[in-house]
Amino acid sequence: MTTRFRTEYDMLGAVEVPVNAYYGAHTTRAVANFPLTGETLADRPHLVRALAAVKAAAARANADLGALEPALAEAVTRACAEVEQGALHDQFVVDLIQGGAGTSTNMNANEVLANRALELLGHPRAAYEVLHPLDHVNLGQSTNDVYPTAVKLALDAHIGELLAALAQLGEAFAAKAAEFADVLKMGRTQLQDAVPMTLGQEFGAFAATLAEDRDRLAEARVLLHELNLGGTAIGTGLNARPGYRERAVGHLRRRTGIPTLVSAPDLVEATQDVGVFVQLSGVLKRIAVKLSKICNDLRLLSSGPQAGFGEIVLPARQAGSSIMPGKVNPVIPEAVNQIAFEVIGYDVTVTLAAEGGQLQLNAFEPVIHRALSAGLDHLTAGVTVLTEHCVRGITADRDRLAATVAASTGLVTALGPALGHETACALALEAHHTGRPALDLIRERALLTEAELAELTSPAALTGLPVR
Repeated sequence: MTTRFRTEYDMLGAVEVPVNAYYGAHTTRAVANFPLTGETLADRPHLVRALAAVKAAAARANADLGALEPALAEAVTRACAEVEQGALHDQFVVDLIQGGAGTSTNMNANEVLANRALELLGHPRAAYEVLHPLDHVNLGQSTNDVYPTAVKLALDAHIGELLAALAQLGEAFAAKAAEFADVLKMGRTQLQDAVPMTLGQEFGAFAATLAEDRDRLAEARVLLHELNLGGTAIGTGLNARPGYRERAVGHLRRRTGIPTLVSAPDLVEATQDVGVFVQLSGVLKRIAVKLSKICNDLRLLSSGPQAGFGEIVLPARQAGSSIMPGKVNPVIPEAVNQIAFEVIGYDVTVTLAAEGGQLQLNAFEPVIHRALSAGLDHLTAGVTVLTEHCVRGITADRDRLAATVAASTGLVTALGPALGHETACALALEAHHTGRPALDLIRERALLTEAELAELTSPAALTGLPVR
């Protein structure tokens, strides 16, 4: 089919826009200018919905102050509501990475909302003499306060999803900790036998470290709630009416249901500063590093199964080789490892982009948003897959674990106070060199009675925890 066009104009001249498009001249130019990643705003629905929420709050605030006619404000607000509910997302066509500090994103939103509002008022698209993308939809605003505000709201939604996924993973590890509470095993340091513990303690530590990460993420989330909306271009509030800032933030608070949204105390500082994104990126890197370490542990503990640790068994998800029959690989932890590597790389991107800001604005917020939103998306998906396809199905090889505890020279450490360090060291060395269990050597030499051995090597004595 032949595409039909309408002619629109911007400061550079005439632009041919597809006749059925809700976007306009500025968006069309941006699409041509930035064919960079293949990812568009439509691929980030949280951001599209957040942009609509900001525009609706602005329209309401301007109507309250008499700056925008009630009928126009109502049409813009209705168009925003439709976008918030999922409509017209395919019209948000600008690439996620773009020059201009997000200007093309703001223009895309202004044009889509203006043209839909015109339809709601009974006018054709591009009838901008009635309702204009910049004079009305963007009234009292600048990309420099709209875009970071929308990014913060979008990231808040992403964080809510990751927090929920981390809670599910923590619960799965906690359930395994309870299931394995009575399973003795050898703890290891530097990959060498250390002292006994329970498999439940090992899995309980995984749950505890995830709980810490949830707390840090929740703290970073609150920092996103300080907004520069109303600061317009550089934080001075130029072209926004007195009272607009307070009203716009208030409307946004009610519209989003986020009660902690507040206006930054210094809008000039807030417009140029991206420290909150650096903070969030650091927390995401922390989560990624710790998740990757957990996955490393799961792969080690399940390695073998015959020639490795073989202490736990991960659920078999797929054939592990095209040449080795029967081989099953730890593909789920491996996939999460790779997501972690990616997120760590995103942190470098955010760091460099934040440092690259100059004077009253950081021009690189688009790549900051792309890195953070992708990291949050991928972490959420990885955590969910790890929970459902791996952790919940893990089992323990209890016989193997019991045998390794009995044979390990690490068991002698628990007997050190009763035997004395020198005797315990000599026993450990002899057991190591001869391959005989240290307990057998102790019994042969009558160094401890059976009652003493039973007491000193009981699960409660060895692990410091009561065993159910």
